[in-house]
Amino acid sequence: MNAGPRVVALTGAGISAESGVPTFRGPGSLWERYRPEELATPEAFARDPTRVWAWYAWRRERIARAEPNPAHRTLAEMEAALPSFILITQNVDGLHQRAGSRRVIELHGNLWRVRCVQEGRTWEDDRVPLPEIPPRCPACGALLRPDVVWFGEPLPPVAWRQALEAAQQAEIFLVIGTSGIVEPAASLSRLARAHGARIIEFNIEETPLTSLADEVWRGPVGETLPRWWHAFQDRP
Repeated sequence: MNAGPRVVALTGAGISAESGVPTFRGPGSLWERYRPEELATPEAFARDPTRVWAWYAWRRERIARAEPNPAHRTLAEMEAALPSFILITQNVDGLHQRAGSRRVIELHGNLWRVRCVQEGRTWEDDRVPLPEIPPRCPACGALLRPDVVWFGEPLPPVAWRQALEAAQQAEIFLVIGTSGIVEPAASLSRLARAHGARIIEFNIEETPLTSLADEVWRGPVGETLPRWWHAFQDRP
């Protein structure tokens, strides 16, 4: 296959839900049991770091048992086949990397890293289970927190700049398993459309981004995305 068009994919919680990772919204979601302000804000961590740490330790244990599904693996295949392919994800579970994707822009961080609350330094940390008490930075002694974006925090500036550039340059923009309501990530689809990209949505239900789409694939993304990719490869 030649270099092909510039394809950019944006993924959300729906792709990992098919691997058994709980989502934050909808029936059976984590936010049905906990308020975000109790567990996913800087203020919550400052107020009760042990409680927040324990919740993320529980999330890690759930995610560690999950496996990448056909949609994750299809995106890794796209990267291998298309030199200009870029994957942008709102997920923090690392399943894209486990499936083989390497050109991944993480808008919301990664659950398998920790960050010093004082200096901002990050470390890979794949321990399961985590220690019950939040560890401290070996350099300054401050607490370490999950390296994820909490409510009220800005997106990582480098990742956001890369995502904006990718959306502006995309010729085909795939929107996969995302609710379309989390900003500023949802604005990337509108930006891509404004710069002439063809928008293709993969979701089990209608979203606020559906009206932007040139093409819509309904159903589990582990089924629809591989079908689209096979058809794309077979195009004249």
